[in-house]
Amino acid sequence: MQVGVAELTMGAIMNGIALQKGLFPICATFFVFSDFMKPAIRMAALMGLPVKYVFTHDSFRVGEDGPTHQPIEHETQIRLLEDLTKENGKAEMLVLRPADAFETLAAWEMAFENNDSPTALILTRQVVNSLPGDNRYEAAKACRKGAYIVSDNTAAGKNPDLTLVANGSDVLLEHQAAELLRAEGKAVRVVSMISPALFLKQDKAYRDQVLVPWTPVFALSSGLPVLFDRVVGGFGKACGLERFGASAPAGVLEKEFGYVPEAVAAKAKEYLAEFAQNVADFKKANA
Repeated sequence: MQVGVAELTMGAIMNGIALQKGLFPICATFFVFSDFMKPAIRMAALMGLPVKYVFTHDSFRVGEDGPTHQPIEHETQIRLLEDLTKENGKAEMLVLRPADAFETLAAWEMAFENNDSPTALILTRQVVNSLPGDNRYEAAKACRKGAYIVSDNTAAGKNPDLTLVANGSDVLLEHQAAELLRAEGKAVRVVSMISPALFLKQDKAYRDQVLVPWTPVFALSSGLPVLFDRVVGGFGKACGLERFGASAPAGVLEKEFGYVPEAVAAKAKEYLAEFAQNVADFKKANA
C-alpha cells in the first residue's frame, strides 16, 4: 500500500493489526510526527491495544532539519495518556524515554510485557555512551520502577547536597555536570527517570529513597520543564526548553540552549542558592 508519508494511516493500520491478533504491531517515525498519529494513538489506548511506537529523533538536537522536525512539547503531550488510568489501576499508555542502550533493552522488555495498552519508546538520534557503573544491564533493570539512582558520591547515612534528574540522553549530560560539581566537593546524586508517571506509582519508601524529601532536586528536560514538575517537590526546580528549536548542528544548539555540562552545572549552582534562600524564607515565615 503506497500511502507516502502518512503517520495517521500507519497508526490506524497498526490498530487493525493489533485487533486482528497474531502479530506484534510496531511502527516507527520521528517523534515530532507523533502529532499526526494522535487520533490513532488515542484509539489504541482507548481500546487497550498493545501497539509499540518507536519515536526517534527525540529532541531539539535534530538541528539540521530545523524546528519543524524538533519535538519540544511532544513528550509532555504524549505522557498525558499515562495520567489516564484503567479500572485495574494501570495507565492507559506506557511511555518510556531510555537513557542508554541498556535502558533501551529494558524498555523493549517492558513494551513486550505490556499486552493491554500501547507503549511508546522515545529514542534519540544522537550517539550516546553507556551510563557509568559495572554490569549496566542489571543496573538498568531498575528503570522498571520509573526511576533509579545512576550515580551518587553521597557518604553513607548522609543526604545528597543535590539530586539531578533527567531522562533520555540528558541523563549522561547530567552525570557529566555532576562530575564537575563533585570536583568542587559537592555530594551529587544522578537519577534516571524513564517515566515520571511510573515512578509516582511506586510506594513512598522507594520514592523517598531515590528523591530524598526536602532536599534540593534539579530536573532537566529537552522539552517543556513541566514534564518533571510533579517529581521535584515544592522547593525543587525543573528546567527545559520553553521555545521552539532552531536550525543548526546539534552541537551548536546544545551550547546555545545550555545543554552542555558546564552550563548545566552553573544552572544547578544557581538553583542551590535559590533553594537556600527559599528554605531561609520558609523558616522565617514559620518561626
